[in-house]
Amino acid sequence: MLNIILSLTFFVFASNTFDHAYKSWNSFLKTHVKVEGPVSTVNYNAIKQNPESLNKILKDFSSVTKKQYDSFNSDQRLAFLINAYNAFTIKLIVDNYPVKSIKDIGSFSFSNLTASPWKKEFFNLLEQKRHLDNVEHDMIREWFKEPRIHFAVVCASIGCPKLQDQAYTGENLNELLETAAKEFLNDKSRNRFENGTLKLSSIFKWYGDDFKNGVKIFVAPYMSEDKEMQKNILKSDVEYLNYDWNLNEHK
Repeated sequence: MLNIILSLTFFVFASNTFDHAYKSWNSFLKTHVKVEGPVSTVNYNAIKQNPESLNKILKDFSSVTKKQYDSFNSDQRLAFLINAYNAFTIKLIVDNYPVKSIKDIGSFSFSNLTASPWKKEFFNLLEQKRHLDNVEHDMIREWFKEPRIHFAVVCASIGCPKLQDQAYTGENLNELLETAAKEFLNDKSRNRFENGTLKLSSIFKWYGDDFKNGVKIFVAPYMSEDKEMQKNILKSDVEYLNYDWNLNEHK
């Protein structure tokens, strides 16, 4: 009986030692992310000059063990991976700054996939060496089947959904994912219904299969509350817009 009690005590302690409120990450985002309506920019130069706070945050992410992560509830797990992805993306940019685009990091080719910035193994997470694609595709998309993550994980580009100036948490996860989806789909520079054609971000072309009932069914209620407009969206042709890979930099 004593062993059982001790085991349960350790389990509870392990799950509670991680700061699920993300106080340090929240403070970092408030300091370095500038939000302007549906877009945001990041002051990479300032972070480059004083990287200590970011490095401490990344160390905290990397210190979480797989056993500890498994003790989180489902919303806490997804929030953790979204925050980690966004934080390590910033690290990738800062380590290579100045750079005009994340795509300029490395030299991607089909004969050398590891040269892609998203294939560079430069951090540890859950006790393994990782790259960003591993976190996004093998973990977030595979484990959670949540299409709104495409408006939460940010690839440091203007074409991306905005980096929120607050952390995702287990408590705010659904609300913040919903906010991110609404903001992105109502940003007419990246998604709009125009002259009978639905013009969408290329994100919906790349990840269309993640929207189980179809892209148009997913986007219609976000883009308009008017039922007639929603019907028109569902009947429309879809055109995918060019993606802006320029760095989401605040100067």
